Amino acid sequence: MNNNCDFCDISKKEILFNNNLCVIKKNLFPVNLGHLLIIPKRHFDNYFEITRNELLECQNLILLSKQYIDKKYNPDGYNIGVNIGEYGGQSIFHLHIHLIPRYKGDVETPRGGVVRFKKALDNLSETYYLK
Repeated sequence: MNNNCDFCDISKKEILFNNNLCVIKKNLFPVNLGHLLIIPKRHFDNYFEITRNELLECQNLILLSKQYIDKKYNPDGYNIGVNIGEYGGQSIFHLHIHLIPRYKGDVETPRGGVVRFKKALDNLSETYYLK
């Protein structure tokens, strides 16, 4: 536990679901309606440091989160993402997995999903995603 970490100090009222190793909470700055975070209880920042047990428990909560979001919001698709390191976009340095529901019309062209975060390195990739 890290006393300076927002995710180590989650209040019980913020937790939607939990298991032995992880919790689910709503994202305070959601990309879309229903955006949830799956967070290991152990404090570490890098996805590549996750244990097999933590990974399994995170996966179980991702599936539970999907059921919850499906029932409450009925999305048309999903993105699952992890930001790793400052240059990977991580802003809270405690591992967390984003489960982002997607809705028809939430972006003009959803093809390519999150891999379209910047201009492609080659024209072939850009052509494929814009079809």
